[in-house]
Amino acid sequence: MGQRPKEKDLKGVIPGVMRILGKFSPYIRKQRLTIIGAFFALLIETGLRLLEPWPLKYVFDNILIPAHSNTNIPNSFGLSAVMLLAISSLAIVGITGIGSMAAYLSTYGMSLAVVEVLSEVRGQVFDRLQRLSLSFHQQHKSGDLITRVTADIEKMRLVTVKTALPLLTNIILLLGMLAIMYWLNWELALVATAIFPLLTLLTSKTIGRIRSFAKQHRDSEGVLAATTSETIGAIKVVQVLSLQEMLHSIFAAQNQKSLDEAIASLKLSAALERTVQVLMAIIIAAVLWRGSHVVLHKGLTPGELLVFMTYLKNALEPMRKLSTQVGQIAKATASGERVVELLEYEPNVRDLPGAKKAHPFFGAIQFENVSFGYNADKEILKDISFVVQPGQQVAVVGPSGSGKSTLISLILRLYDPNSGRILIDSQDLREYTLDSLRQQIAVVLQDSVLFAASVQENIAYGKLGATRKEVERAARLANAHEFIMQLPQGYDTILGERGGTLSGGQRQRIAIARAAIRQAPIVILDESTTGLDGASERTVNAALARLTEGRTTFTISHNLRAVQQADIILYVEGGSILEQGTHSELMRLGGHYATLYQMQSIVDNDTSVGDTYAIEA
Repeated sequence: MGQRPKEKDLKGVIPGVMRILGKFSPYIRKQRLTIIGAFFALLIETGLRLLEPWPLKYVFDNILIPAHSNTNIPNSFGLSAVMLLAISSLAIVGITGIGSMAAYLSTYGMSLAVVEVLSEVRGQVFDRLQRLSLSFHQQHKSGDLITRVTADIEKMRLVTVKTALPLLTNIILLLGMLAIMYWLNWELALVATAIFPLLTLLTSKTIGRIRSFAKQHRDSEGVLAATTSETIGAIKVVQVLSLQEMLHSIFAAQNQKSLDEAIASLKLSAALERTVQVLMAIIIAAVLWRGSHVVLHKGLTPGELLVFMTYLKNALEPMRKLSTQVGQIAKATASGERVVELLEYEPNVRDLPGAKKAHPFFGAIQFENVSFGYNADKEILKDISFVVQPGQQVAVVGPSGSGKSTLISLILRLYDPNSGRILIDSQDLREYTLDSLRQQIAVVLQDSVLFAASVQENIAYGKLGATRKEVERAARLANAHEFIMQLPQGYDTILGERGGTLSGGQRQRIAIARAAIRQAPIVILDESTTGLDGASERTVNAALARLTEGRTTFTISHNLRAVQQADIILYVEGGSILEQGTHSELMRLGGHYATLYQMQSIVDNDTSVGDTYAIEA
């Protein structure tokens, strides 16, 4: 999805447009009545615009020329000059007025349909992004994905409304004008249309290059957005480490690359437009020269030549704009293909055919020869096997990077094993639907994310539709009720982004309340007390004890003293379970776990501090 596109000619735009229309067709069908009505209004507008020069023709041939030549030849309608002039003048007003109303209905209807379609597409893309597996999000920059949801879809909307719809109008109008021009004089029409093959050849070559630069520019903008998002998200680290100048240099290089691609695209568009303008002047001069000879030889009336030249001028104007319009459509096509890529991307983790809603879990979990790697050639977990009975407390310990968090992620089906299987209550968890599986697992992370919403909403996210009473009960279990009531609006207090207005201990307690309200039979704690001060840690630990009571619990921790009461301790290193058993069993074994525990005990005794979270083997 991040590869640079190859240059294509104008034909390359058409498959892209067809691909986009094919993917958006379900949303387009919902707006078919609006589109049909708008298209009917467009046909009326086009027909009336074709009539616009004809009143001038009759005034020119039947009033002005006879008056100028002092002849009294009666006009073909048998009307007086005053009456014919009045009718022609009223016709001009009527044609323009009705045409304007039809144009308004056409533009409004088409624009409404486009906005409705793209609004629904944007919703589908956002939903898709939430459901794509973690492996996808780890391979793509968040800023680039945000650009696809926002800027790329907005680009499609603007170009469709301001460029594609006028282009459709101009094409229909052009076909109508050409038909009348051939009807008036086929010889002049051939001269006029001789330029079209040259324009098509010139446009197709240039538009292919414009489209290529446009796609590269959109990708560069995604990189810029990703860099900006990453920098702002880690602004504290940036300032502490004085990384501003370095990051500014990186951003400046990316910004210059985006600028160069934009300038290249603009340069091509401007050159194409000027070239088309010169070719138009040449063809108008040729038709005027030949048309005058035709009039002198009585092949056309002066009024008919006036109509023909008006059509030619009006026909060449869309041709002049065509270079710009197709260039804009090429850019929008590049944006649309980036959106379609997201909609067509097949997630690695999804509901399998025949997946069913999970029954209420008892909490028995079994790993059978499970192996996993983000890449097929490099395994992170190797042949993992263990059995957990309902309600047991399981501790997963070991050095950083040993695969502890990955192992837990497999229970949540954030990833699927490359081989082996994981059973919950003796059934492969891939046989359950994702939502019904995850709804029965409560999770508290080291850096639990809170949303920029009220405290009540943040807690209720653990169980959508939860009542205020359920929220308060969960908060009390998490030792959070007291400090929540001291907030400015209590449970209705709006939190800052990622809960930045709260302390670390307060954020964790709200996260615990969010997990508690779910009342899930399986609980996962991933370094949930790391980084807290002593008082906050004791408060959080008391809340966690109530949360996990009687539930199957997996705890990832570097602090072995905190997990020594676990029913099962899994020592993971290098992607394998090297040891498993109770604390006493592993201490008697005298292996990796016992060595690590003794090292932490020595440090505790030397420092007289109970915080050993940073000690790693």
